[in-house]
Amino acid sequence: MLSFLQVARWVGALFLLEGLFFHALAAPTRAGSLVRKQTGASATDRLVFCHFMIGIVGQRQTAADYDEDMKRAKALGIDAFALNIGVDPYTDTQLDLAYASAASNGMKVFISFDFNWFSRGDAQVVGQKIAKYGSKSAQLVVDGKVFASSFSGDGLDVSAMRAAAGVDVFWAPNFSPSQTADPTHLDAALNWMAWPNNGQNKAPSPGAEVTVQDGDNAYTQWLGSKPYIAPVSPWFSTHFGPEVSYSKNWVFPSDLLWYERLTEVLASKPQYIELVTWNDYGESHYLTSLSSTHYDDGNSKWVNDMPHDGWLDMAKPFLAAYKAGADKVDDFIEDDQIVYWYRPTLKSLDCDATDTTMKAANNESGNYFMGRPAGHETLEDSVFVVTLLKAAGSVTVTSGDQQPVTFNAPAGAYAQKIPMGVGQQSFSLTRDGKSVLSGTSLKDISDVCICGIYNFNAYVGKLPFEGFGSLDKDGLASLTAGLHVSTCSPTPSLGSGDSGPGVPHVTATATATGGFTTVTQSPPSQPTITAPPAATTTAAPTATGVVPSPSSVPSSGPNPPKNGTCTAGTSAPGLPDNFIGLCQFSCARGYCPPGVCVCTSTSRPAFGAQAVKLEWSKPPGCPLPTLNDGYKGLCAFSCANDYCPDTACTPAC
Repeated sequence: MLSFLQVARWVGALFLLEGLFFHALAAPTRAGSLVRKQTGASATDRLVFCHFMIGIVGQRQTAADYDEDMKRAKALGIDAFALNIGVDPYTDTQLDLAYASAASNGMKVFISFDFNWFSRGDAQVVGQKIAKYGSKSAQLVVDGKVFASSFSGDGLDVSAMRAAAGVDVFWAPNFSPSQTADPTHLDAALNWMAWPNNGQNKAPSPGAEVTVQDGDNAYTQWLGSKPYIAPVSPWFSTHFGPEVSYSKNWVFPSDLLWYERLTEVLASKPQYIELVTWNDYGESHYLTSLSSTHYDDGNSKWVNDMPHDGWLDMAKPFLAAYKAGADKVDDFIEDDQIVYWYRPTLKSLDCDATDTTMKAANNESGNYFMGRPAGHETLEDSVFVVTLLKAAGSVTVTSGDQQPVTFNAPAGAYAQKIPMGVGQQSFSLTRDGKSVLSGTSLKDISDVCICGIYNFNAYVGKLPFEGFGSLDKDGLASLTAGLHVSTCSPTPSLGSGDSGPGVPHVTATATATGGFTTVTQSPPSQPTITAPPAATTTAAPTATGVVPSPSSVPSSGPNPPKNGTCTAGTSAPGLPDNFIGLCQFSCARGYCPPGVCVCTSTSRPAFGAQAVKLEWSKPPGCPLPTLNDGYKGLCAFSCANDYCPDTACTPAC
């Protein structure tokens, strides 16, 4: 049986298509209260909400499983989570846990009914659910009324809903000015459309562009004096292929949207704002850590190794300024920060040979496009940089093979964009001739199709560096489903970022005898699993069923580059494609055996050394029996570091 999460992805767009213009057509992929003593909040208070998808966290077992989400949101200035729900069998269980966690952590929550799943005739069901949770201590109460919201839902009988609730309800749904002519029966309204669009749920096109501010204006004119919930979102990219029933593949132009939108709400001062979203990984607008417990609905193909934590950190002073009614963020910046983000590849990279969306799929929603996501041409090939500074300084950005770019950043918040270049991404801040911040991103911009697909998600980094979480087993469960390459494994390559820029990563390099010696290098930036550009990734057998071993060099051994430690590489020319993923993984970690692999990027060990020595009685991985000694060193090293592709290696030696 399909879950709400699966069905909602494609049903939502069908259900909502009639309300094209400003309505919230970019559907969430799925799925008490700010109480001041007993009276709750006032409708005149500025509050910050954040959309939380209950539908993808059905495996949570205790209230403690929500604690980290609640604590982090509260610390950042978020007042309440909007708990997006459908009708999954675990919905009430998860609501019970979320409300309990919110209560114990001083956080507030409210229900947001997702009308991808609820229907317009469900007024009694909606009202009864509000009544069930409205008396809980964590429930958001505004003007003495139980706060509740929705995704879509125009046409719901609001009077019947209120009667079924049996309590005063502060009803702030995502109804649309184009579908609900008279907002008299509402207390407030949410605009979901947080991204520039063409008025028909796709990226802008010539002659058809609706800005987010256009949506603000439409809602505020419609609502009159009623409170408006303004949307703020950092990104939108989704890339589900025929491997799922809810196939969809498009982007909205986001680029510097996060900075621009946070700045806009300081000027427009809406009564409420809603961050979209906390944990919708499928549409790439998640703000929380990758480690926040959730099911993988197939999004891990573009979410693995793509943290967004820096966006939350960047938002903190903006949210404080918004609540204070300030026009600028300057007085709320506590420390110097550089936040940067970029896509992992240029939009011109051709992944047609291996991308998951190059086959026909269910397109009842009208959101499925083959190949590059619809709207990709509206995105810039840039590295986006936001500085939050206590005093002015000079920022230098080096993007891969591009020349370094230096700009003067004033005190306060400032944004710049730099042309993307393939390779490492480095950032530094100097002030009065002295270095203040510097570091190299953990992730390069690549010229190969990672996991064989088009990935238009954003990698977000920050200086000073702080650790971040990784996807767990549940979060990686569907990574390989539908892939057309076999060198991609459900394994994070960046870890928790514990070493980060400015702190050395330590890797082990295989010696000719199978021992391992310490090698110190700057942080590896290539992903653990990268797919070759060709469609075939398994080794082509010879007439005897054995891949020829390069004869000019040993099968294993150190390959120290002349100018430092190897940080990126690929297979040597003429070898089977099966070597590509192994060489990319190993070379990124300093082990790049000559003749088998070619080092393409090096980095001097600029951050000092740490003593680490790894030894064992036999290699922890071996080539498959059909392959020969050319794979020995690579399989030994890769399997020892948790990448053991079953098309080439085995841990059973």
